[in-house]
Amino acid sequence: MKYEIGTRIRKYREDRGLNQKELAKLIGVSNSRVSNWEQGINRPDADIIADICRALSVSPSELLDIHLPQDELNDHERKMIMAYRAKPELQQAVNILLGVNEE
Repeated sequence: MKYEIGTRIRKYREDRGLNQKELAKLIGVSNSRVSNWEQGINRPDADIIADICRALSVSPSELLDIHLPQDELNDHERKMIMAYRAKPELQQAVNILLGVNEE
């Protein structure tokens, strides 16, 4: 049986400009483990999925290919949210420009 999650791990890893060794280091596993996932030989354990998602800046639903109605952000929207979170000093200005009041 070939596991499909490996194809998505490879795609998001390459999208982030990481090689297998770099991803492995970020999540604390061997690069051969990442290679095995990407080849579909085996799949990551449930307890490491969150680490993979954080390292690849991808939601669990994207990584697992589970699409729920409330998770319909495209890549650009996701990048905008990540950029917003990364720059707290600009958040108030963005909120004013968008007419979003913080409560």
